Amino acid sequence: MKRADVFELYRRLAETDPDPQTELAYLNPYTLLVAVALSAQATDVSVNKATGPLFERVQDPAAMVALGEEALKRHIRTIGLYNAKAKNVIALSEQLLAEHDGQVPADRDALERLPGVGRKTANVVMNVAFGAETIAVDTHIFRVGNRTGLAPGKTPLKVEDVLVKVTPAPFRRHAHHWLILHGRYVCKARRPECWRCIVADLCAFKPKTPPPGPLPGAVVVAGE
Repeated sequence: MKRADVFELYRRLAETDPDPQTELAYLNPYTLLVAVALSAQATDVSVNKATGPLFERVQDPAAMVALGEEALKRHIRTIGLYNAKAKNVIALSEQLLAEHDGQVPADRDALERLPGVGRKTANVVMNVAFGAETIAVDTHIFRVGNRTGLAPGKTPLKVEDVLVKVTPAPFRRHAHHWLILHGRYVCKARRPECWRCIVADLCAFKPKTPPPGPLPGAVVVAGE
């Protein structure tokens, strides 16, 4: 994608949503870290339903360790892979207490050393909690980057590298959220809604998906 088109793509997304926010519910950097760790292979909606009652009781690593793994499992049992996630959340909480005085570090390498925290989770926490200009490539951003031609790449890391290079400075802070929300609600996996996409004319995807029409054989009456 041409540099001018990249700028225009972000400009339009920014104009539509000047202050995008994560859809995960959280209270502080620690609860954000927990929520993002729980969101792997799960929807934000399902995570929020589970963490609502959890975060009323637990808001820091010490309280999580005191809660314990079995009680945590009961809170998050509706989330996929909850057994492994509960184990990791307790372990990362213990490590935060032992190595970081109970505080979430604003450093990618330190975050990635925590149990169950990969590059994507670390990037989200750095961006949302600390304002870092990081881009966490999930399935939505991977799809949008490749489908539009904005950031082609065969791996999430490659797409991230390209996005970091091509995203203009004014848009780096919120690029992650604009792209993920665009992929979640417009540039969908099975049937992208090209007919209502504000950047369709800049996008390399062909053929564009037409708007849904009447069912085959349906009779359309004038005026209806």
